[in-house]
Amino acid sequence: MRPAYSYRDDPAVPAFDDSRPLAVMDAECAICSWGARMIHRLDRSGEARICPIQTPLGAALLRHYGMVPTDPESWLFLDRGEAHVDFEAVLHAGRRFGGWGRLTGALRLAPRPLRGWLYKRVARNRYAVFGRGDMCALPDPAFQRRLLR
Repeated sequence: MRPAYSYRDDPAVPAFDDSRPLAVMDAECAICSWGARMIHRLDRSGEARICPIQTPLGAALLRHYGMVPTDPESWLFLDRGEAHVDFEAVLHAGRRFGGWGRLTGALRLAPRPLRGWLYKRVARNRYAVFGRGDMCALPDPAFQRRLLR
């Protein structure tokens, strides 16, 4: 991974307010849409924002971290300028949001290679298994305020 806030020096990444956590997720994936709703519910502070990979900012951030925006096998969670991906992003977000989110800590019982393998399997088959969704179409105004477009 790259140093904290490295995207600030990347001219391909549009400037954005990085003072709050940011989840960069596939807005067309049903499981990612569910994950975005969970972030919205668990983050009682209202700090975390969600950026679809289909936006210029989302795509640029994924490219900056070596991911393919048109076929991502991961999601990206930026917190205090540090990038977290895959299950590690899930674990970090769970700790960050606290409450019920801390239950994700149970996933730490599985060895990191197993977590990585499982995450990649689910990510590669996410449309076939979970279908497609549109997180940007969710009608909740509070959720819509979290979206960076």
